[in-house]
Amino acid sequence: MRPPTASLTLGLDVEAPADVAWDLLVRLAEWPTWGPTVRAATLDDGSGVLTAGATGHVRTVAGPTLPFRVEDWVPEGAVRHWSWRVGGIPATGHTVRERGSGCRVELSAPWWASAYAPVLWLGLRRIRARAEGRRAGAGTTG
Repeated sequence: MRPPTASLTLGLDVEAPADVAWDLLVRLAEWPTWGPTVRAATLDDGSGVLTAGATGHVRTVAGPTLPFRVEDWVPEGAVRHWSWRVGGIPATGHTVRERGSGCRVELSAPWWASAYAPVLWLGLRRIRARAEGRRAGAGTTG
């Protein structure tokens, strides 16, 4: 994993297993449920789950559909992380840190996108609500 280029990182503790939170972050069908700026996303390989170097397109609530590529990819361990470029520009980072029976989810943005903080915060709150709502079934979906 490369050193992060982000200067802004927000995080929330989540009372759900790290696997549950990670699943929300890597399944494209979940993105519109927690990502305030995401309307839909697809992968070029036709699957619905991110992998290292994955490419695809994300449709934003503002209208445009933009290409993306997964840059950093650490899918296992106590700290899992992925980041991407959207439209060729470094975008957000997504991190899940195991913490006992729960986890901490962090979203980050490049320094020049610090005005995006409210969007990150809303996304984190939605991720926490969805993950904690699934904790009774602990594990992944689909």
